[in-house]
Amino acid sequence: MILNSNDILETIKMIQEENLDIRTITMGISLLDCIDSDIDKACTKVYDKMMRLACNHVKTGEDIEKRYGIPIINKRLSVTPIAMLAAATKGSPVKFAQTLQKVADETGVNYVGGYSALVHKGFSAGDKELIESIPEALSTTTKVCSSVNVGSTRAGINMNAVALMGKIIKQASEATAKDHCFGAAKIVVFCNAVEDNPFMAGAFHGVGEADCVINVGVSGPGVVRAAIAKMPDATIDEIADTIKKTAFKVTRMGQLVGTEASKILGVPFGIVDLSLAPTPAVGDSVAHILEEIGLESCGAYGTTAALALLNDAVKKGGVMASSRVGGLSGAFIPVSEDAGMIDAVNAGSLRLEKLEAMTAVCSVGLDMIVIPGDTPDDVISAIIADEAAIGMVNSKTTAVRVIPAIGMKEGETLEFGGLFGSGPVMPVNRFSPAKFISRGGHIPAPLQSLKN
Repeated sequence: MILNSNDILETIKMIQEENLDIRTITMGISLLDCIDSDIDKACTKVYDKMMRLACNHVKTGEDIEKRYGIPIINKRLSVTPIAMLAAATKGSPVKFAQTLQKVADETGVNYVGGYSALVHKGFSAGDKELIESIPEALSTTTKVCSSVNVGSTRAGINMNAVALMGKIIKQASEATAKDHCFGAAKIVVFCNAVEDNPFMAGAFHGVGEADCVINVGVSGPGVVRAAIAKMPDATIDEIADTIKKTAFKVTRMGQLVGTEASKILGVPFGIVDLSLAPTPAVGDSVAHILEEIGLESCGAYGTTAALALLNDAVKKGGVMASSRVGGLSGAFIPVSEDAGMIDAVNAGSLRLEKLEAMTAVCSVGLDMIVIPGDTPDDVISAIIADEAAIGMVNSKTTAVRVIPAIGMKEGETLEFGGLFGSGPVMPVNRFSPAKFISRGGHIPAPLQSLKN
């Protein structure tokens, strides 16, 4: 990749003034060869393998930062879904969570993802035990993240798992009530989960992946917004073209970092996830991009259309910059992590129902949304079911990460700090879906043929 002086100066400006960064380099590690019927032996194998492969992961990221002047915000690890290891052992899966925490502490990584189960068709050995242990695992660790895949386009939606996850999310919030209910912020419930996602809390290392890989997650909402701000009289076509060109530049930086990290660590380069991942920092908001396109406030009519435009243009620009695009790739719309989203909720222009509509065209789904602490379990399950249905029917990844704020009501604010920001407690529809959720069973997969 050849860069001229103008390219270099432009990148420096993006980093210094427009919050451009590499959001994460995530090392994915397969733990399939660590399976053992003795849980203590399995945990020892997990620890030894992860430490051997990841001992220099953080240092490598820091060295690349210094060499190129590119901020790399997070260095993370993801592992094989732990339910697969738990299936072979007797004893609490929480031991695996504590092992992952120990690795995180000793390597210095920010988070470890993969305390996970894939149950879209049903529960196999180890799945239910792991899911039921999630509240304890997340309340006794600080860097371990969990995800559960409850549906897919080919399998349909496992409504028994959906019902269970409503309870688990509530229990995780209650178990961490003194810590801003942060346990629930480390749980993602997926439909069509991908195997190479570098972003937390949903990252896990899929069984189809190599033994160890490096995946990179780029960011850059501020850069896209700044580019659009320079063209106040542009047509929609011109805006789409500008977003594509900007996404190309951002993705090239991710490609550079991934290639360098792969070379230094001697680990295969996996993918670049070219998602626009916002932060609470001023000027680093996906909502503000939508407003720059022409909306008075995110959530106004036209928001879904503008987000569809943004998501598509980001993907088209990114795939031209890298032959290794994967993960989720598009635009994230987490409420608490996006200053513009927070403002829109507080202004009354953005509600849960509008966010759900937006998830049909963005990457992932209902993300980092704070709801009243007394929200019934079955309402949480129904929110998951709705979001999973959008993913299933549209053959896309969707997810739910909601945080019941224990002891708080709508209109109050739950403070997380750091990249997680603060979440205004959003109202939820109180009409009961209890009978629907209690029926259990499976929502059948949609037809994939007979199309004309």
